[in-house]
Amino acid sequence: MSTMRLKEPKVDLELARGHGLTEEEYGWILDKLGRTPTFVELGIYSVMWSEHCSYKNSIVELKKLPREGKALLVGAGEENAGLVDIGDGIAVAFKIESHNHPSAVEPYQGAATGVGGIQRDIFTMGARPICSLNSLRFGSLDNPRVRYLFDGVVRGIGDYGNSFGVPTVGGEVYFDPSYEGNPLVNAMSVGIIEPGNKMASAIAEGVGNPVFIVGSATGRDGIHGATFASEEISEASEAKRPSVQVGDPFTEKLLLEASLEVINSGAVVGIQDMGAAGITCSSCEMSEKGNSGMILHIDKVPIRETGMTPYEIMLSESQERMLIVCHKGKESVLLAIFDKWDLHAAEIGHVTDDGRVKVLWHGELVADVPAEHLALGGGAPVYIRDTKKPEYLDQTSAFKTESVPDMSPSSGTEVLHRLLGAPNIASKRWVYEQYDTMVRTNTVVGPGPSDAAVVRLKDSKKGLAVKTDCNARYVYLNPRKGGQIAVAEAARNVVCAGGRPVAITNCLNFGNPYKPEQYWVFKEAVTGMGEACRVLETPVTGGNVSFYNESPQGAVFPTPTIGMLGVVEDVDAHATTFEFKNEGDIIFILQPAIIEKDGIEASEYLSLVHGLTTGDAPNFDIYSEKAVQDTCLSLIQKGCVQSAHDVSDGGLAVCLAEMSLVSKNLGAEISLTTMSKSRLDSTLFGEAQSRIVIAVSPKHAEHVKSVALENGVAAIGIGRVSGPMFSIEVDNQPIILSTPETMHHIYETAIPNLMARKK
Repeated sequence: MSTMRLKEPKVDLELARGHGLTEEEYGWILDKLGRTPTFVELGIYSVMWSEHCSYKNSIVELKKLPREGKALLVGAGEENAGLVDIGDGIAVAFKIESHNHPSAVEPYQGAATGVGGIQRDIFTMGARPICSLNSLRFGSLDNPRVRYLFDGVVRGIGDYGNSFGVPTVGGEVYFDPSYEGNPLVNAMSVGIIEPGNKMASAIAEGVGNPVFIVGSATGRDGIHGATFASEEISEASEAKRPSVQVGDPFTEKLLLEASLEVINSGAVVGIQDMGAAGITCSSCEMSEKGNSGMILHIDKVPIRETGMTPYEIMLSESQERMLIVCHKGKESVLLAIFDKWDLHAAEIGHVTDDGRVKVLWHGELVADVPAEHLALGGGAPVYIRDTKKPEYLDQTSAFKTESVPDMSPSSGTEVLHRLLGAPNIASKRWVYEQYDTMVRTNTVVGPGPSDAAVVRLKDSKKGLAVKTDCNARYVYLNPRKGGQIAVAEAARNVVCAGGRPVAITNCLNFGNPYKPEQYWVFKEAVTGMGEACRVLETPVTGGNVSFYNESPQGAVFPTPTIGMLGVVEDVDAHATTFEFKNEGDIIFILQPAIIEKDGIEASEYLSLVHGLTTGDAPNFDIYSEKAVQDTCLSLIQKGCVQSAHDVSDGGLAVCLAEMSLVSKNLGAEISLTTMSKSRLDSTLFGEAQSRIVIAVSPKHAEHVKSVALENGVAAIGIGRVSGPMFSIEVDNQPIILSTPETMHHIYETAIPNLMARKK
């Protein structure tokens, strides 16, 4: 190493600990380098060995997920996003990621840059983003701080997405006290590579090929954002606002067009966006993937703040930037394109063949590290953490439904209305009306009366059905079964919209992996996800792990958010929504032939009415689930289904009420029979899985029964679509009587009323 003229702190164990490294990890760095690292090198190791970048506490479990499928074009983790072949020469790129910690301290920018970051992952693949989704979790809206966070996150998502020009077509919002101090903000993007366009790879190869940084100038925002995301939220987190990046959607829009143009020009060897860990991550990962190295002249990076040091430049997470390896001799092509789009493009280095990333500052060598030491799946530490089944599960599993009173028949209407007004069930219109859902005019079914969004693929009959989903309450009460249900429900939603589930991306939001109880929950949930994916034939294309989602009050509910991609073979014929369409249509429930157990455990009803989150996750069998989904999709593709809606939060009564209230003027006459030993509340509001309600024309009723019988599925006629009244009787006793108008008012006004509170 050259003699350093920069004034830098003394690198020792204490400084390493301040960077989030353990004593053991600091020792490994000393051994690997054969010397004490420089200050810049310490920063590089600290961010690349953070959980956020290295997955050091999760990669062992992630490798157990099914990651192969005939439609997959790249393996999980190989590129910035998953890539799936859906036929007709079209490839779909999609991915979901978290921006939880930044959103907890700076909700607007934290959420906005989460949207920007996930879009860059898509278009660095050479795919044009066509839609966005999100999955959001907050504490109780009774808390003014929660309302502030909720408002800021939604505005941040809306403002960035609307300005960028990609429609936000779907998502989910849940509220629970466990998220009070640590909200979850997961962003998903979907893009397509059209026939004739090129796919790009995040790789550095070809000795002597020049390396460019393009896009925005580099500032001090976001420094150590990756390590900030790898620690628990505390009272001190507020002081870490500089770790939150600042986004500019208008620059990103220019960067999108420039990136796609330069990829299709043939000038690009490899390209990677600068998210977590900035230049450090891009240079190290691209080098490792190409079995190459880089020399970077970091003083040539365009900066927007004076006095920036090489440490700051290497670790900055300033947004709207890319690292590009250009074919030697094509520099003028690249420069002309980025000049056309009025964006920075600066040559800052070149590719080498020695496997090392060398960083120079005005000719001085300030860092020299092997890329393999730092890349995900390379030489970064890999841990297998201790596990211990949480003690709370002994208490929750001992719950007996009989310990709480059944509802009275006379309270049916009141309970239904309460559930429709509960924030977890009520309309999320307050959220999605802040999003542009129709820009680019491809949205066939957006937020509202559908279990999944449907987006048209231009110049093709096909479309995409996309959904984010996870009932974290189920995962909390039974991690393995809850992980299965998270995948199954996301797939079920896609099926109800007329799509064939193809593959998933996931965002795994859990607590501190160093706590054995938290790691046990994580391991069990991932196991359950894998089991469901194998049966449903939906391989995992990649995603994100977000640990340390804890506040002083404790860990959040374990939340493995699933982003499900489905293909709608004929958009015009198969895209399906859940509102009732025609008076006189017959209402069926498709469900497993045998439901071994029903009940109110883990339900929204039990939480709302009795104030309890306890028991086991609902009844579930993955093979029965597959049969129900296949039956429903077959009936949709044969043109038999007018409306389809899965039974989920709030149970069967809420499912039927939603189908009615969205219709506004169509009710239903429903007649149910309780199962043996079943309670009234379980019949109406229990959340046993693998159930789909469909409405069909009377002429198709017999065919529905026939197809269901062939698939070993029960198709139970429970009523018909009627005029302006909604009624449910159970065992010939009237229980619920309301109107679509009344239910619609309760459903639509609940969240706006809560958000309008001053205190």
